[in-house]
Amino acid sequence: MTASKRNAILAAGMTAVLGGCSFVTVDPEAEDVLVLEADRTKDCERLGQTRVSVATKIGFIKRGKPAISENLETLARNSAAEMGGDTITAETEVSNGKQTFGIFDCVK
Repeated sequence: MTASKRNAILAAGMTAVLGGCSFVTVDPEAEDVLVLEADRTKDCERLGQTRVSVATKIGFIKRGKPAISENLETLARNSAAEMGGDTITAETEVSNGKQTFGIFDCVK
């Protein structure tokens, strides 16, 4: 096997492994924060919003969209817990590793 083929296989393997990695963890306080569609928060008290962001690449390797979305949601849940919220809803689509979420108090 040539060095260039070996490097191509190694790069493909690293992309598969790192592309799906999750580097963000849910804070213990945020474990019960719900993720709802916007229409399900109409009876909730809006506490504010958070704009969260994560890296879309690790070095030269692009991260997968599902991993990016999961990380953004986790960061938003953590932010909601810090603000005293119990629910989040996505207010924008993911764009360049960034997304805005509304934070609500729904459980009264």
